[in-house]
Amino acid sequence: MSVNDPQPARTGAPAVPHDSAFLRACRGESVPHTPVWFMRQAGRSLPEYRKVRQGIAMLDSCTRPELVTEITLQPVRRHGVDAAIYYSDIVVPLKAIGVDLDIRPGVGPVVEEPVRTRADLERLRALEPEDVGYVTEAVRLLTRELGGTPLIGFAGAPFTLASYLVEGGPSRNHERTKAMMYGDPELWAALLDRLAVITGTFLKVQIEAGASAVQLFDSWAGALSEADYRRSVMPASQKVFESVAHYGVPRIHFGVGTGELLGAMGEAGADVVGADWRVPLDEAARRVGPGRAVQGNLDPAVLFAPREAVEVQARRVLDAARGAGSHIFNLGHGVLPETDPDALTRLVAYVHEQTAR
Repeated sequence: MSVNDPQPARTGAPAVPHDSAFLRACRGESVPHTPVWFMRQAGRSLPEYRKVRQGIAMLDSCTRPELVTEITLQPVRRHGVDAAIYYSDIVVPLKAIGVDLDIRPGVGPVVEEPVRTRADLERLRALEPEDVGYVTEAVRLLTRELGGTPLIGFAGAPFTLASYLVEGGPSRNHERTKAMMYGDPELWAALLDRLAVITGTFLKVQIEAGASAVQLFDSWAGALSEADYRRSVMPASQKVFESVAHYGVPRIHFGVGTGELLGAMGEAGADVVGADWRVPLDEAARRVGPGRAVQGNLDPAVLFAPREAVEVQARRVLDAARGAGSHIFNLGHGVLPETDPDALTRLVAYVHEQTAR
């Protein structure tokens, strides 16, 4: 089989996800090769994804277990990645508790009635497992199909969810978010605490259904100073991680533009900290500190370069990771929609070949 051929989900060796290269790397154990997976690998760049999603709204697709299963499996079959990432969106739990929101093409999540007062806060009820029964069903379907390939569950971190709720949608400067954080710290803390409970429940549902690891995405945390992160955001993220600690599954933390926050993000309770492409992995590992694996961090735009150039840049990431301890190869952010899927398949094969023990 050439690296350009579609690859089946690996249901043979390893026989169980616990012994997979990905989970071994998360735990800091020896691995047969550096494991690889890509953020946003489920969808976006794959023609087979666009085909099955045709005519189906994003949030609707997240509530259809068989469709979620198919989309999650597609990159495992095609690329031979070492882990699957559950196909969903970070606003799914908010939609499930009745928040009036939609994901608008070309815009992102848009909230009809933003949360800006104490009365608004009371509209955010607790998430119950039955609110997302489709997630439980999809995860169970997936773990049966994946065999020895681990499934990563995920959720949006309280700060990023709060930003969408307060701003009413994506924001470049997070003006209203920071205005609440600085101007009404009690309301801000109450909002993040409530979101931490919702997020923790969403992760628990995925873990109890069979997810082998979870990743907390704090997409907008890079807008914060370290002092603001530690004072106003980190306690809520800690609460999320603590709520799932007893399950014993690896917990991954990732944000964009968070080079100055890497140490604090690890301290929040992560076993693995993801770095974007702006910080070399050896420096990222130094900032994260000992005892935690690092994940990353090839610039997603590199994949638009010729194959030889991609391999040069991938080699630089691998070289930097030599001094970083345990390493999981990933991009420094999500797969871009126009990425050639074959470039991803070749990259997986290259990393596996170059790091074979």
